[in-house]
Amino acid sequence: MTQWEKLRQLPAVYRQQLHELYDRDALPMDVRHYLSAWIEKQEWQRAARDHDLAMVLFQVLLENLDIQHSRFVQEESFLLQHNIRRYKQNFQRYLDDPCGLASTILWFLEKEKEILQSADLAEQVEAAPQSSYWHILDKTHPVAHNDTSMQKHIQFVPTQVYLLELIDLLVKKELVEWQRRQQKACIGAPDNVCLDHLEKWFTCMAVCLFQVREFLSKLDELVGKVSYDNDPIKAQKPALQRRADTLLKDLLKSSFVVETQPSMPQGKGSLVLRTNVQFSVKTRSVYRRFNVLGTKSKALNMAESQSGGMVADFRHLVSDHVFRNSLNLISLSVTEELHVINFDTVFDLKGLSVELQASSLPVVIISNSSQQQSAWASVLWFNMLSLDTKDVKFFANCPAATWPQFGEVLSWQFLSATKRGLNDDQLEMIALRLFGKQRDYDNCKVAWSKFSKENSPDTFWVWFDGILVMVKTYLEQLWRDGLIMGFVSKGKEKSLLKKKQRGTFLLRFSESVIGGITFSWVEYDMIGEPSIKTVQPFTKVDLNQIPFHEIIRNFQILESDNIPENPLLYLYPNTPKDEAFGKYYSDKTDNSPYIKYIKTKLMFVSKE
Repeated sequence: MTQWEKLRQLPAVYRQQLHELYDRDALPMDVRHYLSAWIEKQEWQRAARDHDLAMVLFQVLLENLDIQHSRFVQEESFLLQHNIRRYKQNFQRYLDDPCGLASTILWFLEKEKEILQSADLAEQVEAAPQSSYWHILDKTHPVAHNDTSMQKHIQFVPTQVYLLELIDLLVKKELVEWQRRQQKACIGAPDNVCLDHLEKWFTCMAVCLFQVREFLSKLDELVGKVSYDNDPIKAQKPALQRRADTLLKDLLKSSFVVETQPSMPQGKGSLVLRTNVQFSVKTRSVYRRFNVLGTKSKALNMAESQSGGMVADFRHLVSDHVFRNSLNLISLSVTEELHVINFDTVFDLKGLSVELQASSLPVVIISNSSQQQSAWASVLWFNMLSLDTKDVKFFANCPAATWPQFGEVLSWQFLSATKRGLNDDQLEMIALRLFGKQRDYDNCKVAWSKFSKENSPDTFWVWFDGILVMVKTYLEQLWRDGLIMGFVSKGKEKSLLKKKQRGTFLLRFSESVIGGITFSWVEYDMIGEPSIKTVQPFTKVDLNQIPFHEIIRNFQILESDNIPENPLLYLYPNTPKDEAFGKYYSDKTDNSPYIKYIKTKLMFVSKE
């Protein structure tokens, strides 16, 4: 059975995770479904590093899509014909980056395996109470001819060890992994942080332990009625009771978590709060089926949860003035000071009372919106590197990030903002900017100071975030459709364009102007020597006036004694300009017979 077939047979909650996974344009579910057997047989991990193999697989993928298209033509499946044709066109963007396609497919396959593993573990936990619950064996020994009474022995086959292993698995592995995924998701990673499966597992274990407590209570009644010398129940029951209570309390304490981290409605992301501005945060117990009495300020209840779990949704909290600790031995900026918000409640059920506490991830509290960008840099750095979610002194001795870690986080910023991350070529340009030319960047490290302090105020993060904001605000669709090369050095730009036909151009981000984008094109002189031309970068001032695709469409060069012309003919590598950008053009004509105005057009003109 293929991996895809196994996924389709999972319970509804896991199929929903599968739908959420494929709610992206990178790999359509239709393609995954119809080519499932072929996809799972290929060596995508090797192809992600081997350009030649990746190109072969890319071509075979397109051929398979053609075969599927022909099949749907024969079956007269009009909609599927249309979809397959569109998917094939979208995959063309990987023509120059087949390794990127291999990496993408590999990522989806790995995420599928995680869903399968979660389902397998849930099945094991669910089966635990039946397969390895406390078994009671009543053994009645035959009465010897000289015996005057029967001796009844109750032998326990305890499964405390097994329960302890399962609880350790939930608390020390599954919950810890969820918390790490939540950390990464807070800074843009496409990780699944749904708590439904954890809730199911915790509930199953807690129900099992409550049943153990009830059983031990029944034993008390039994001992009160029938007992004898050296009764093992009397000797063992107190220790069993303590052990069961300890396991249950530890489980319940671990089940209380912050489901949605603190965030402001108008903030850049979670974990950055501003004094005297409302923020929201949601706590949740991943053990359900009972009422939990909270503090006077908030009670965990089912009414605020779409899934029926126990949640407390704080929607109108405000951070008041922050008093800085004058005892700090080192000087930290406001945006490097971390604060943890604690939530306390009390659990009461069937004579068991447990105090629960959940803590938020460290937040940065600012007093002015101008600190937002720097605060988000701190949030990124902490959650990229720290596994200790209560380490509020993290920036007192801040570690460096390896390039693989750092590059992945940068890609997440684009992925979360625009649904399209950075490919290997774009990341290589950024690495070149940070480290200079290196044979291999994997062993390079980025210091916190280089990321957010060096060359202040125009730090690396200010430059990168300026580009991200510009793309999100003005260029999202162009970026998502793969029309913007973006992160490319001037040297790489020249080597790419000088081999192309006249008028071939590419779009790249400015390395010197914060939040700037420009285009460069190739021209040839009388003897056939290429020269690369570049215009002054466009910023939000320009893009507020004219959409960038209209700038490209109508841009002109004025040369003495020559008719103005648009030098931009082919988007790299060889797509005609109007074919690449035509769908964005907005020619709106006024057919009113009463008003006839001379049409005007805003456009950028450069003098040669």
